[in-house]
Amino acid sequence: MTQPVHRFAKILIANRGEIACRIIRTARAMGYATVAVYSDADANAPHVAQADQAIRIGGSAASDSYLNIPALLAAAQQTGADAVHPGYGFLSENATFAQACKDAGLVFIGPPPEAIVAMGDKALAKRRMIAANVPTVPGYLDDDESDARLLAEADAVGFPLLVKAVAGGGGRGMRQVNNLAEMPEAIASARREALSAFDSDLMMLERLISRGCHIEIQIFADAHGNAVHLGERDCTAQRRRQKVIEEAPSPIVSLAMRAAMGADAVAAALAVAYQGAGTVEFIVDENLNHYFLEMNTRLQVEHPVTEMITGLDLVEWQLRVAAGEKLPLMQSQIQFSGHAIEARLYAEDPYQNFAPQTGEVLHYRPEEVADTGVRIDAGIVEGGVVTPYYDAMVSKVIGYGKTRDDAIRRLMAALADAPLLGLANNGRFLRDLVNHEAFRGAQMHTSLLDEWAANDDALMQRPAPSEQIWALAAALFADGGGWRSPSVSAFKLKLNCGDTARAFLVDARDGQVTVLPVGAGALHGGMSASPSANTPSGVRAIQVSDRRVSYTIDGVRHQAIVYRHQHQLYISQDAAVFVFSEVSAFPEAADNSNPRHARSSVAGTVARLDVAVGDLVVEGQTLAIVEAMKMETRVVANSAGEIFAVHTSIGEQVAVGTVLIEIEIEVKTS
Repeated sequence: MTQPVHRFAKILIANRGEIACRIIRTARAMGYATVAVYSDADANAPHVAQADQAIRIGGSAASDSYLNIPALLAAAQQTGADAVHPGYGFLSENATFAQACKDAGLVFIGPPPEAIVAMGDKALAKRRMIAANVPTVPGYLDDDESDARLLAEADAVGFPLLVKAVAGGGGRGMRQVNNLAEMPEAIASARREALSAFDSDLMMLERLISRGCHIEIQIFADAHGNAVHLGERDCTAQRRRQKVIEEAPSPIVSLAMRAAMGADAVAAALAVAYQGAGTVEFIVDENLNHYFLEMNTRLQVEHPVTEMITGLDLVEWQLRVAAGEKLPLMQSQIQFSGHAIEARLYAEDPYQNFAPQTGEVLHYRPEEVADTGVRIDAGIVEGGVVTPYYDAMVSKVIGYGKTRDDAIRRLMAALADAPLLGLANNGRFLRDLVNHEAFRGAQMHTSLLDEWAANDDALMQRPAPSEQIWALAAALFADGGGWRSPSVSAFKLKLNCGDTARAFLVDARDGQVTVLPVGAGALHGGMSASPSANTPSGVRAIQVSDRRVSYTIDGVRHQAIVYRHQHQLYISQDAAVFVFSEVSAFPEAADNSNPRHARSSVAGTVARLDVAVGDLVVEGQTLAIVEAMKMETRVVANSAGEIFAVHTSIGEQVAVGTVLIEIEIEVKTS
C-alpha cells in the first residue's frame, strides 16, 4: 500500500534553548520556515531571534508555556505552521500532545502516538520487549503499583534496586534503594518528583546492575517498514542518573556486540511500529551482557556525536521521515568514521553537590573555537540569563577526531578556550573528567561519579588559583581598573577568591607596577609584560584583546581570559574560572553563616516542608526540599533547636540564599 506524503512548509518548534536553535539550523538549510515559541523568561532568548517568526505562549513556568498544549496549538494556528517539532524534553514524549497535533491537522515530527504510549509506559514497554525476545533487567512491573505491593516485592527483586517512575525519563522519578528500610522514603520521593515532571506517580522496580555501563543505540524507522540503527553511544559517565559525557563509538563495544545490540534495538522499534528517530537504551553488566532499559521516543540530547561519526544530519532524517519519505540509507550503507565526545555544559556547581545556578552570562564566545574538530551547540548568549525555570544545561561541547585521544584533546581545548563567566558551571569539571585515568582507560561505570562525590575524590575538589593567577589578579587590580586614584603610588592590596584572602604590596612608581605577595616573597622570575624580562618583581600584563591578557613568568608567556564586572574580576585559565574581589577596609557583617537561619542553596521551587513553628529539630535534620532543574535539594538544620519561624510555603519560588526557616537554638524549658 502506498504511504501518504505529508507535505509541510512551516515548522513550529515546541521547545527552547539549544535544541530549538539546532532544529532551526537544519530546517532553514532545507528551505522550511520556522516558528519559535517563548515564555516570558525567554523573550530575549537566542532561539527567538533565530526563527523566522516567534510567538509568546505563556508565563515563565514550563506548565504555563512549554507544557501548555492549547497554547502551542493556538500558536501554530495563528502563525500558519503546518508541522510541529517537539525537540526533546517537555512534550516530546507526550502521546496526548502528538495526538492533539494530529487532530489539529498538524504533522507531528516524531513517532505515532501509539508508539509513544507503548514505549512511554516503562512497564508496558518492558512487556513488549520480553515478547520480542529483547533481554530485559529483572524487576517488578505488575499492575498493582501501590506502596504496599512495592515494599512486598522489593525483597524478591533484590537489593540494590531502582524505584522508577513508569512514565519517567532523564533520571527523574528514579531512586536507588540499598535496603528495605530506605524504601518508603524512596517511593515517596520518586512519586512526588514523577508527579511534578510527568503528571503520573506510577512506579516500578528494577534490579540495579552494579558497576554497569549505559550504552544506547540510535535507531530510525520510516512509514514504509524500514528500520536501521546508527551505532551506539556510551553514556556511562553519569551523576545521579543524569548523563554528563557521551561518546560514539563506545570504547567497550566490539563489532559483534554492536551488531547484536543494533539488532535488538531494531527489533524493539519494529515491535511498536515505530517511525522517526528513537533511542533504545541498554545497561551492560561487567560480563558485557546487555539488558533493555527503555526506549526514548525522540531525538536525544547526545545526537551530535552520532552525527559526527556518520556524517549524517539526524534532524534532516526526522523531517524527511515525517514528510513520508523512505529512510535516506539502508543498514549496509551506513558508515562510521572517527570518534566524537560530547560534554554537557551545565549552570551548576560540581564542587557544591552540583547545585543549580542562576544569573547573567557575562562572557561566552563559543564561536571563537568551533571548527571542523569542535562543535558547540549553545542555547545561551552573552547577556542572557539562566533562570530556575528550566533545565540547567546551557550548551553542548563536542570534540571530534580520527581517534578517541584526538577527540579528548580537542574537547579539553574547547572547554578551556570557550569558558562561561558570570555564574558557576561545570566546565573545569568536564575537562578534568575526560582527562581522568578512569575515563581515558574506559573504566567508568554509571555510579562511579556518585562514589567519587561521596568519597570526596580529588576530581570533586574545587580548583584553587595558582600563585601565577593570584599574581595576575593582583597586577590587574593594581594597574587601574577604576578601583583607586592613579595618583596613589604605593599601597597594600587585599584580594578575596572564594574563601581565601591574600595580601600584596604594590609599588606603582616610575610607570611600572610591582606586585609582591605579603609574607610569601616574590614570585621567582617575576611577572613581566616582556618575554625577556627576568626580575624578581612583577610588571603589568599586556592586554591582548578586550578580554585576553598575556603575562610572563620565568621568561614564559602565558594567556588568560579576563572580564571585569562591577568590582569583581573573572580570570579563566585551563577551563577553571576564578572570581577575585578587593577586600574592603570596612567590610559589612555577613549573616550567611548564622546557624539560626536555614537557607536555600539553590534557586528553585519549594517542593516540601517538613516542619512547623514550635517543632524541635536536631542538627542535620531535613527541614524542607527545594526542587530546581531536575534536582531535589535538602534544606537542613545547622543546629539543634526549636522552629521559630517559617518564611516560605510549598510551591513558592525562592532565590539562592533565601532564609526559609529560623531556628531558636536555645530551647526554653518550663
